[in-house]
Amino acid sequence: MSDLTHLEIVTPVGMIFKGDVKLVVLPGSEGEFGVLKGHASLIASLKAGVIDIEKADSSHEFIAIDAGYAEVNELNISVLAKGAVAINGSDDSEISKNLAQAKELVKSMSSDSAALAATFAKIDNHRQ
Repeated sequence: MSDLTHLEIVTPVGMIFKGDVKLVVLPGSEGEFGVLKGHASLIASLKAGVIDIEKADSSHEFIAIDAGYAEVNELNISVLAKGAVAINGSDDSEISKNLAQAKELVKSMSSDSAALAATFAKIDNHRQ
């Protein structure tokens, strides 16, 4: 039996991520929370921040969002975001461009300087 859950992240412009994952850490409006397969069903509002996705091969992918909602059940996680930027790329210049876009997206939605600093630290740590 697989320990993976299915994740979809969608914005008004289309699908940003779709796949089976081990773990997803979401920026909930009341704080970050992690979701594994078998999680209790819930609907949560999301604030501007970074979604940390742990894939089946234990690699991580990061996606910055500005705000949205997550619907979770035992087998699936669906995220509806107003805007999103994947923080990955095939080379350093593409990654740097995506990091800058992610910071601008998050900055446009949050006025909480402590939350911005924590989010920017998470975004910057992605490069290491």
